[in-house]
Amino acid sequence: MKPAWDQLDGEYAGSSSVLIGDADCTESGKDLCTKVGVQGYPTIKYYKDGDEHDYNGGRDLTTLQTFVDTELVAKCVITSDNEGCSDKETKYIVKMRTKSPEDRASQLVRLEKMKDEPMKPELKSWLSQRLRILLQFDNEDSPDL
Repeated sequence: MKPAWDQLDGEYAGSSSVLIGDADCTESGKDLCTKVGVQGYPTIKYYKDGDEHDYNGGRDLTTLQTFVDTELVAKCVITSDNEGCSDKETKYIVKMRTKSPEDRASQLVRLEKMKDEPMKPELKSWLSQRLRILLQFDNEDSPDL
């Protein structure tokens, strides 16, 4: 699990809404672990809206990523007021609104290819944010059958 956790930490290192951390409950983290009730190892805790929760899901990277993305990452919704979006995301949304659906689809393909490449954590985070925004546009551009 440790390699998956470390990779997850790297992916969200630049996130403004998610902090991935760990504590060695046998040494320097003993006090913290006692405080939050860790009794077995490895234990995963997460905090959402200030409340502590035990994580009981899968420990592989894909499952952890899915959980973080769906449950913990602050959501930017492309609406008339761009609910939950940072200034940077809002600027990107405004820019993408001027593009054709084909141009947005090309951008989505390009960013999808980049997401597994090594890059600084803050760039990886920005890439993920742009992908989430473009996927929302993609859903708008694709009519339901």
